[in-house]
Amino acid sequence: MQAILYQRYGSPDVLQLQEVAKPTPQADEVLIKIQAAAANPLDWHHMRGQPFLVRLTGGMRAPKDPRLGADIAGYVEAVGNAVKTFQPGDQVFGEIGVGGFAEYVCAKETALAPKPANLSFAQAAALPVVAFTALQGLRDHGQLQAGQKVLINGASGGVGTLAVQIAKALGADVTGVCSTRNIDLVRGLGADRVIDYTQSDFTRGEQRYDLVYDAVGNRSVPDYRRALTPQGVCVIAGFSTLAWMLQIVLRGSWGGQKVSSHLAQPNQSDLLTIKELSESGKVIPVIDRCYPLAETAEAIRYLETARARGKVIITVAGTDKA
Repeated sequence: MQAILYQRYGSPDVLQLQEVAKPTPQADEVLIKIQAAAANPLDWHHMRGQPFLVRLTGGMRAPKDPRLGADIAGYVEAVGNAVKTFQPGDQVFGEIGVGGFAEYVCAKETALAPKPANLSFAQAAALPVVAFTALQGLRDHGQLQAGQKVLINGASGGVGTLAVQIAKALGADVTGVCSTRNIDLVRGLGADRVIDYTQSDFTRGEQRYDLVYDAVGNRSVPDYRRALTPQGVCVIAGFSTLAWMLQIVLRGSWGGQKVSSHLAQPNQSDLLTIKELSESGKVIPVIDRCYPLAETAEAIRYLETARARGKVIITVAGTDKA
């Protein structure tokens, strides 16, 4: 038997642990004994069924899959007969879609990579979704080049802390935007300059940026354009409300300055890139708080406050904490 977290649409109060049979891996799957998992905004979006777009893909009246938790790290306990990369005892991490808030989970071999040797399980679990998001947003959608000026809005959050470090690794001149209490954190991640949004509005300043990477999504298209060079690009991580997303879709492609949003596309190649960035010391995850599996509801409540500095982690009893 194993403990696994189930949910239905509603508040964190609807989350409940249940005992179920330990899963058995299919031919191309790996059975993982989870040591740590990360909570992401997508978890509470799916938990609440908000915005409504979530229900169009996840189920209208109730979730098609009631499990939560995409980012995991742990030990391989068993492998399917077609698995060639891993064997029992290996330490792995990855983005598995759903099911990470549990003691055991089965995942496709291609969703995993060896855990970075220099990270704990909690640190490794903190990486996949936010690192995919930041890496693909900056490198692929933003086409960031060495020497360019990039501004990271929301630089102290889960995606933002990774975006600052990845932008520096790509050779950019980085400005981070955060609140007063997080200035030292963002500067310590490598930002060349830090703007305190409680004191200054980056869209009203004199500086213009080749790329604005927004990990918050709280500004209008005209706001973004004021902060960009004539041919600058703004890339926004994810989405907030449906109305806000429609604004980006309908107005973001006008003129020379492009404004668009993106969602991460997990893949093993980028997961290995993230592993390399971590082991080289260029990317180190920031963890705000750790909660045991039984307190996942409280972890999600905290995540919903949007005040987390870096990542919120769920640990399984007896594992490392951070």
